[in-house]
Amino acid sequence: MARPLRLEFPGAVYHVTSRGDRQEPIFLDDEDRRTFLRLLSREVMQQGWWLYAYCLMDNHYHLLVETPEPGLGRGMGRLNGVYTQAFNRRYGLVGHLFQGRYKAIVVERDSYLLELCRYIVLNPVRARLVDTPALWPWSSYPATVGTASAPEWLATDRVLRLFHKNRDAAQPAYARFVAEGTNGPSPWQHLTGQMFLGGDRFLEQMQRLAAEQGAEDVPEQQRKPVRPDRTAVIREVARIYGIAPGRALDRSSGPAFKTTVYLLRRAANLSLK
Repeated sequence: MARPLRLEFPGAVYHVTSRGDRQEPIFLDDEDRRTFLRLLSREVMQQGWWLYAYCLMDNHYHLLVETPEPGLGRGMGRLNGVYTQAFNRRYGLVGHLFQGRYKAIVVERDSYLLELCRYIVLNPVRARLVDTPALWPWSSYPATVGTASAPEWLATDRVLRLFHKNRDAAQPAYARFVAEGTNGPSPWQHLTGQMFLGGDRFLEQMQRLAAEQGAEDVPEQQRKPVRPDRTAVIREVARIYGIAPGRALDRSSGPAFKTTVYLLRRAANLSLK
């Protein structure tokens, strides 16, 4: 069976989710949530992560984490594994708690970090569990906005500095930013290859990194998430056939023309027209 692609590199930012097996709850009460947060804090501190945002729902959780050193898999494996053991021990159960491995989306920091900070804490609002994120105690929102104490393992200062260097000015600015996104579009409409969220240059960098790290048994869609555009196809065909780019779509170019049309249809996913 093909395994999900896991890219790990210094400074990587990930949106991480993990869901209950068969969509069943992974938190049955507040004690479960406190246990999970205790284990999460231990991994954040141990791995040296920067945790920008989190939200615990009933049957899944969201994390937004940056890894100054590669090691997401090591920390996440321990977090989910130890929490599963604690959950099963408490309720006298055996077997899987989570639906497979966690899902990690690699995020372009400059373009999407704040958007995902907002998206994550608005989950309970979108699920119609509360009217505002301030009413959900199991997310990073109260600590970031200043209505609850911020634990040392939560990177609230790093988030707030993106709004204002003064904390008293940054917190209301953050609160306004989150409120403005309540009915906004989902960031996942820009997701590429099931696990990349960023601009064209970022996606090209991730594709090269995936090739360098090796991914023989990773799904094709994740190994090659970036489709070449029209210009890239024409430029490369012209180089290979030794013709001017303007002749790539000239029928008189023979094999070059046929190659260009084929790649524009199959590789760039353009219509035959």
